[in-house]
Amino acid sequence: MSRIQNILNKAEHDGTLRRMHSVPEAVGAGRIGTLAGAATPAAPPPMMDEIDVAAVHDLPPAPARALSARLDPQLVVAVDAESTAAEQYRALRTRIAHADTGGPVTLLLITSPGRGEGKTLTAANLALTMAQENHQRVCVVDADLRNPRMHALFGLPETPGLADVLTGRASLEEALVTVENHHITVLPAGDAGAHPAELLGTAAMRRTLDTLRSQFDRVVIDAPSAAPLADVGILTPLVDSVLLVVRAGMTSKPAIHEAVHAIDQAKLLGVVLNEAA
Repeated sequence: MSRIQNILNKAEHDGTLRRMHSVPEAVGAGRIGTLAGAATPAAPPPMMDEIDVAAVHDLPPAPARALSARLDPQLVVAVDAESTAAEQYRALRTRIAHADTGGPVTLLLITSPGRGEGKTLTAANLALTMAQENHQRVCVVDADLRNPRMHALFGLPETPGLADVLTGRASLEEALVTVENHHITVLPAGDAGAHPAELLGTAAMRRTLDTLRSQFDRVVIDAPSAAPLADVGILTPLVDSVLLVVRAGMTSKPAIHEAVHAIDQAKLLGVVLNEAA
């Protein structure tokens, strides 16, 4: 069985996945299963070896604004750390850390087949769990310039942000926001204007991600949906791994198949099943 078919079957037959209890919901929010895919071209072994730990860089993080954010209740990792939902996000963090990718996963892109699948909430909670690890410098980036939501989850201004950096209206230092008490840095989407795909494909985007890679141990990127937009195809070559979030009982198998084929297979880390019963 091909690895693509294996991913599709596991997403379809969600009864084999561990569940988590419900989370306070907004659009796309819900419950998350554990990783259902593999990062290597061949089928994964029963026990995955731990990947190399990302090197600790000598460069200090770029100076960032420090704000006292009012977090959305759906960020359960921060506001309800003892909940079952928070524990499942931590389990997902562990699965990623132990995935056999052949190298460190510093830049992790999170996408979904369509809108309303829960990818932004997954990206935010996963980044918060990573930030809770000792000595981990974590940045979460809102690269969904068409439908930005990360700033709202963290209670931050939308601008300046990534789009402002890419167009030269702001420096990266001006756009980064450190969320006090949660040890995480947020790069909001900013004001993208009418051509977000063009911004993501610029040399400025590559330079921005390279800078973040040099200054953080983990960078979690909330990307637009994989289909039918071109944005994920533009971003995938710039990252280490891709995580696909699908919604149980809602996302069709053809939609999952189309999304999987839109992603570089060597970088597809796995599938997170959202709202599993």
